Amino acid sequence: MNNKVIWITGASSGIGEALVYAYSNAGAKLIISARNRDELYRVKSACKSPVNIHVLPLDLEKTELLADKAQEAIRIYGYIDMLINSGGISQRSLALETQLQTEQRLMNVNFWGTVVLSKAVLPAMIANGSGKIVCISSLVGKFGTRLRSAYSASKHALHGYFDSLRAEVFDKNIQISIICPGFIKTNVSVNALTGNGSPQGTMDAGQASGMPAYECARQIIQAIQQHKEEVYIGGKEVKGVWFKRLFPLRFSRYMRTAQVTR
Repeated sequence: MNNKVIWITGASSGIGEALVYAYSNAGAKLIISARNRDELYRVKSACKSPVNIHVLPLDLEKTELLADKAQEAIRIYGYIDMLINSGGISQRSLALETQLQTEQRLMNVNFWGTVVLSKAVLPAMIANGSGKIVCISSLVGKFGTRLRSAYSASKHALHGYFDSLRAEVFDKNIQISIICPGFIKTNVSVNALTGNGSPQGTMDAGQASGMPAYECARQIIQAIQQHKEEVYIGGKEVKGVWFKRLFPLRFSRYMRTAQVTR
């Protein structure tokens, strides 16, 4: 990865942070983004070669500013080899108890933020003759569960959009990978939005016993290197994708009573 330029959003915690450490150790030049500037500098200082890491704070919800942020990112090193869209926010609330403003925020951060950034860097990648765009989706981008209606919708939307985009840019030497993690031990459930938009503040049992973020990052990097278009990462929850595909009615009945944590 020497001299490869990688831009990672959601880099201040969780999977994004783990990817920063892994790619830094591999010798890449990194641009790291999230809302919290102080946390980004904490991550930078913990890296093997902080001199090769540039901090670029941004807020994915402010979609009107993202195109300019993308141009700023391109100017840092002159090009971007790979954009990893790891920034996002989850949900823990029943659909009928969730305010529209909260649902719109989930869509803006998880879907529109990813779309705007990706479209903004694509022309430069195409001009350079190659590029990679990685979207961190979720297993609930393949099926829905209770308490995650808008979150699941935002992740389903990523699949539809980037599957279509992949078909449009394949002849431009652009690789698009969609990563679907299951239970990964991060603060995603702690920061998940409740119906009124406030964070849940507690960790789900699934996340607490989930795969370590560094192992998830290792598998993501392996999948990218193998040019995989879609990959599922996690424990036994990954089987849900195949359960739904092979036995959709049984899966639907199971999900009605399945225990999902707040």
